[in-house]
Amino acid sequence: MRKTGKKAACVLLSGAIGIAGLGLFPEMQVAAAPAQIGKTSSAVKTVPQVIAQVSPSVVGIIGKVPSDYADGMGGSGAGSEEDYQLSQGSGVIIRSNGWIVTNAHVVDGVEDLKVVTADGKSYQVREVYSDALSDIALIRVNVSGFKPAKFVSSNKAMIVGEQVVAIGTPIAPSLRNSATFGIISGLNRSAGAQYRLIQTDATINPGNSGGPLVNMRGEIIGINSMKLAAVDIDNTGFTIPVDTVQYIVAQLFANGEVVRAGLGLELEESFSAAVGLPSDDPLTVKTVQSEQATKAGIKEGDVLYSVAGHRITALVDLNELLKSYRPGQTLRVLMQSNGDIVERRIVLTNE
Repeated sequence: MRKTGKKAACVLLSGAIGIAGLGLFPEMQVAAAPAQIGKTSSAVKTVPQVIAQVSPSVVGIIGKVPSDYADGMGGSGAGSEEDYQLSQGSGVIIRSNGWIVTNAHVVDGVEDLKVVTADGKSYQVREVYSDALSDIALIRVNVSGFKPAKFVSSNKAMIVGEQVVAIGTPIAPSLRNSATFGIISGLNRSAGAQYRLIQTDATINPGNSGGPLVNMRGEIIGINSMKLAAVDIDNTGFTIPVDTVQYIVAQLFANGEVVRAGLGLELEESFSAAVGLPSDDPLTVKTVQSEQATKAGIKEGDVLYSVAGHRITALVDLNELLKSYRPGQTLRVLMQSNGDIVERRIVLTNE
């Protein structure tokens, strides 16, 4: 079974594939995800101890992608057959009964998906649930007795300079469960993604996508997703924080897809916000896309200052805020319309 979401705009992904396909909504016979994926522990470990603890919970993910599809995306297949290229990525075991979290771009558009564990055993993937906007996917193999990884319950305690380890399958399947070491280089990065990211200088090569970034207590702090790759750019990788992973995973377990709340508006941020500079500029309404927004009296050219009492200056901040809400809820928005500062009440749509 396969369920995929909408295509996400993103920078230079580290895995082979970056376009989501479309699928039918599948029946899911699984319980809803818990409020947090795992429990935390406080004991700081050495790098070898962290790798030894986490590596058994990290898998390689391989499959076949049509050559024309991969060529169109600049795919990083490590091998090829007559009509296919080999695609690879990484994943993290989250449940002992075969559930694994990875990147959407690792699995979307890929056929004959297989999971390869640290001990070299291979298993066919039976189910795929994918959300391209967040670049998170859930896959399942028919196996019991897997070792789930431990995840931090929240990313709020992270600090820049904290040491981390990245584990995954770079370049070729024979290099599965390779580890690199570095620090958290930055927090709350946008990098063109739907939600805020962690920046790290731990090396993330093609194939590391979907693998974990781990703190020195052996806890997963995020899922590696992308890197900047160009001449004179070194070790600039980005990781999806656990807070976002938990939000997406819970919905995929419960619904088979992610139900997002939206304002029903196409909004434009300032140039400063778009390039990542500090900005106090509000967002501008380009188009009104929902009946609910029209009923709220919002018009093209209006300016959005705050949502639910939170100042909004960047699209990624609005996306982060709306993770806490569901379609059908009503929020107060502060806007400028025809030169006047006004408060509107808007019913959230299903994005």
